[in-house]
Formats: sequence, structure tokens, C-alpha cells
Amino acid sequence: MQQLSGNLFIVSAPSGAGKSSLINALLQHHSDMQVSVSHTTRSPRPGEQDGVHYHFISVAQFKALITENEFLEWAEVFGNYYGTSRSAIVSNLRQGIDVLLDIDWQGARQIRQQAPGTKGIFILPPSMAALEQRLVTRDQDSREVINKRMAKAQSEMQHADEYDYLIINDEFNQALNELTHIVLCQRNSLSSQRSRQQQLMQQLLAKPAK
Repeated sequence: MQQLSGNLFIVSAPSGAGKSSLINALLQHHSDMQVSVSHTTRSPRPGEQDGVHYHFISVAQFKALITENEFLEWAEVFGNYYGTSRSAIVSNLRQGIDVLLDIDWQGARQIRQQAPGTKGIFILPPSMAALEQRLVTRDQDSREVINKRMAKAQSEMQHADEYDYLIINDEFNQALNELTHIVLCQRNSLSSQRSRQQQLMQQLLAKPAK
């Protein structure tokens, strides 16, 4: 992917680690940032809106987009397809909008192959006991499903060392502060500032006319 003025971030975490809550809190304070809305072939769940939670499309439409190389990453999960739109990401980055990708480690690997400058952030729970308690407290899943999520969490956390940053979400405000600082730090990196402030830097570094 060509150099663009916005930054691309991957945020991954096991279920129950607080990833969605942290992302939503971050977006409330930064209007020049967006979370990518994925495409999926699964049916909408109660309360989900097309274009807000997902872009809901048919399997035929999804496969056509694969053929057109429209996805930066895609996967089939339990018979349903999920993918991240290349054109939507590039459009936002060109406008200087930072984009957050809420995807797992497998999708992250695909993204890094096509956009090597992408920064990865992995969010961990303070302990397995805390993770289990959060899954129980939110009261969304049966005991059987919680056990499966816990087993999957251990598998997912094995890939945390593939990321650039780790956040331990023990105290929420502290974790949010750390996430915010990571984003701001990347915005002020030399490569990002060269893209965002290209005209200014040219003016400041131009040799004076004789």
C-alpha cells in the first residue's frame, strides 16, 4: 500500500479483554479516527445495522469482491465470510483519517503483508481468572460457550508477540490512556509527519533564494 497521510492500526484481543470498550472510548475523543466496518455474509443480529456494525452482503457478492481483490484481508469463519475493504481503508487514509482494524491475529498477518507499516496493538486481560469473570458478568453466553472462549483465548494470546504494542487492560482508564498515547506517538513519527506535513516541511527546509 502506498504512503498515505493517515495511520492504520490493528487492535486484537481475546473475547472479554475489553477491546471493543476501549476502541469505542477512544473514538469518542478523536473524531479524526474511525474503526473499519467489515463486510460479512452472515445475517444481522438483533440491533445490528447495515453499514454501522457490518456491511451485510450475499455470498455471491463477497466472492465477486474477492475476485476483484477488494479485500485487504478476509476469512471464512463457521461458514460465514468476513473481510476488510481495501478501497474504504485507502479512502480514509488519503484524507488523513486514522483507521482502526478490529480483527484477529490471522487477519493481522494478511494486513501486514500488504501494508507493512501497519501498527499492531494486542490487548491482554490481567489474568485468566479476570477474563473468565468478565465473560460470566456480561451474561451473554452459556457455561459451555464461556469454556470454549477461554480455550480460544489461550490460543489467541500465543500470538501477542507478533504485535508492536501490548496493553494490559486491568484498570480501564489506564488502558485507555495507554491506547491513546500509542496512537498519538505514531501520529508524530517521522514517516507520519512527512506525509501529513509534506508542504510545511518543504517550505521550512527549502534553501533560501540567493
